[in-house]
Amino acid sequence: MAKDYGLPPRAEENRATVQARLAESAAGGGTRETFTVEWRGKPEHLEVIEMQVGDLYYNPATHRIRAQADHDPEKSAILVTDPWSTDGQRYLGRLLQVVPADPARTDPAFDELSASLKEFGQTEPGLITQEGILVNGNTRRAALLELHGPNHPVRVAVLPASCDWKDIAAVELSLQLRREHRRDYSYINRLIAVEELVDQGTPLAAIATTFRSTAARVRQDQWVLSVIRQLIKRSETSGERLSLVAFEEHAEKFRELHRAYEKQYSVNPERADLLMENRLAAMLMGFAKTDVRFIDDKFRDAYLSKKLPDGMAPESQGGVAIPGLGRAVQGPSRAVSAARALTDAVLHARAVTQVGSSAPTEVVTSAQDEVKRIHKAMDQAITDAGRDARITKRKQAAPARLADANRSIEQCITDLVLSRSQRSLDEDAFDDAIVELRKRLEKLAIEARRTVGEPGDGLSWLLEATGKAR
Repeated sequence: MAKDYGLPPRAEENRATVQARLAESAAGGGTRETFTVEWRGKPEHLEVIEMQVGDLYYNPATHRIRAQADHDPEKSAILVTDPWSTDGQRYLGRLLQVVPADPARTDPAFDELSASLKEFGQTEPGLITQEGILVNGNTRRAALLELHGPNHPVRVAVLPASCDWKDIAAVELSLQLRREHRRDYSYINRLIAVEELVDQGTPLAAIATTFRSTAARVRQDQWVLSVIRQLIKRSETSGERLSLVAFEEHAEKFRELHRAYEKQYSVNPERADLLMENRLAAMLMGFAKTDVRFIDDKFRDAYLSKKLPDGMAPESQGGVAIPGLGRAVQGPSRAVSAARALTDAVLHARAVTQVGSSAPTEVVTSAQDEVKRIHKAMDQAITDAGRDARITKRKQAAPARLADANRSIEQCITDLVLSRSQRSLDEDAFDDAIVELRKRLEKLAIEARRTVGEPGDGLSWLLEATGKAR
């Protein structure tokens, strides 16, 4: 169910102004501007009027800044208790202007929007409730306020008087997902929007249609957000923890992690956990997705453990106590415990070294030093794993080519059978192709004889068949 944020202080004044201007528009005659939205399952053509930009309110429920809102815990609390206050609205305005992955920096896209509004003016109307809450056009309001101040007129379409917070969320989402929309939700805000629709009981198929995706992708989004929330909880240390925005730039890595995890889980759940922890540590330290791909469930044992500094491999965990029963069950294996401990160390270091952290200087310095040591070890391990992967790929290249050729020959056999029944074979072309095949097989036999020390049954046959046995 959508959260009810109540009404802003000027709700009654805005409602009266909106009603008056709608009446003026209806009485004026001539062509009136309208804006079409999806309203409760069908298109609705809404009247467009002018309002002063300073009289409108940012929407505290907008999905555009949901992940960024907890970047500053103190200001985020204001959005919960009093989103219509001057401080709450000012914080919302700032969040609309920043880079999703780094709320400390202004988004170049916002600067481009401001430049466009300055040069060309407003090309498309915003969208408000009759109380003056912006459903669409929040970022444009932030830009117009900076450019022209609170008294500047802004064109807005007006939703019906019966609009509630559930309608606001649905309309905003439908507008955001229009194909012509130029500014997408950030990755984490998209995940949150999916989560909210699931919590409302929306079928996965309907959510997939809404996001022009698939049900499998929606389930993947749910899994990723669940993992991120667990990581945030695990990052808590010294009064600090990571926020959702810390994971904004890892979209492709999380998708690849999910695919790899699911594939491994079907074979061995414990090895899947090991793979996930190994990859998460590398992702959190900023390694590229092309590097992270070299990390599998055997990565720690085969490469990383040899590079890690002493003391970073905890002893095996004992049983896990069940509260109230006085009994214990087997905990994670030693390998999984060690991998989790390493990921937790990186999470804690990221939490205390993030921008705005209030952790003591000595804690921050210690965390930075530890991450440097882990990063160096991880980098060396990934380099070794990548080198071995490339060697393995080269070893498998020639057999893979022959496997492809075998499939083509198998298809050729099928084509021959079909052509015989239809008497459609071009026999001269077929004969020429066999001559070319013989030449290629002779070259293959020569190079294979030079490369392979002890021929097996297959190569021995090839050498005999092509006359290259000696």
